[in-house]
Amino acid sequence: MAELAGKTAIEARGLRKMFGQVTAVDRLDLVVMAGEVFGLVGPGGAGKTTTLRMMCGALPPTGGWVGVAGFDVLSQPAEVKRRIGYVPQRLSLYSRLTVDESLLFQARVHGVTGTLFEDRRERLLSLSRLGRFRGRLVQDLSGGMRQKLALTCALIHRPEILLLDEPTTGVDPISRGEFWELLLRLASEGMTVLVTTPYMDEAERCRRVGLLYEGRLLTCGTPREIRRQAQLELVQVVCEPREEGREAVRPVPGVRWVEVFGDRLHASVERPEVEGSVRKALQAAGVRVRRIRQVEPGLEDAFFELVRRKREELG
Repeated sequence: MAELAGKTAIEARGLRKMFGQVTAVDRLDLVVMAGEVFGLVGPGGAGKTTTLRMMCGALPPTGGWVGVAGFDVLSQPAEVKRRIGYVPQRLSLYSRLTVDESLLFQARVHGVTGTLFEDRRERLLSLSRLGRFRGRLVQDLSGGMRQKLALTCALIHRPEILLLDEPTTGVDPISRGEFWELLLRLASEGMTVLVTTPYMDEAERCRRVGLLYEGRLLTCGTPREIRRQAQLELVQVVCEPREEGREAVRPVPGVRWVEVFGDRLHASVERPEVEGSVRKALQAAGVRVRRIRQVEPGLEDAFFELVRRKREELG
């Protein structure tokens, strides 16, 4: 993996995919550098899974070009498959195999045998903390352990690049944290990681992030660059009842939008002084305000704003 340092690991140029009359990916240009953790985010139907499937060779593009580790995915598929590990959105493990049997199966698929396999298996079981579960059936593993096993199987042939499609969806927060610790450790050792995720806290852990919307790349950069790009003045409100609070704030002059983010409201305002008008509107509506303050926008706020602008542009 060291020989790829500073080079392009994945490149897409004008990548397109049509399903009948529906455009799933539309002229995508994207570069992922070797050794980085790159996050691809976007709402459902944005084209994230389709993009990853084209990059691993599971789905032929309608147009454009994609290269992985310096090889053309269409004309050199064997070279690409040797260099990637792919964890699809839907779990691809066999439920009636044990952890050990699953690793052995994947190793044989990739031609990893003998002491080489044994050495890699032991390291990966240690790294993923699955060693004490090696005799357990896949169907008896928790969701978090199944995802770690899927990742471990994808690593058995020591790929240069990992493609992960929403690997922690439905996994508990503790297991998500452990999974990401493992990903960041792999990246620190020189592996390239391209991951799709619906979780903004995970996107924040990526070196760079790309936002897909209706098959197009809206923006790409570090989380800090994207937050700056959104140019948001944000007022955060903790109030009860929350929905009534949102309806009270929406018509306030100077409020661009207001949405529920977890247990609070986030209101995008034209200028900081609008905070006072927001407070008055909530009080007039009889909404109990526990806290109201100006805050720095998060990545989720920035993505919401950038998607909103795109929708306005498209009419």
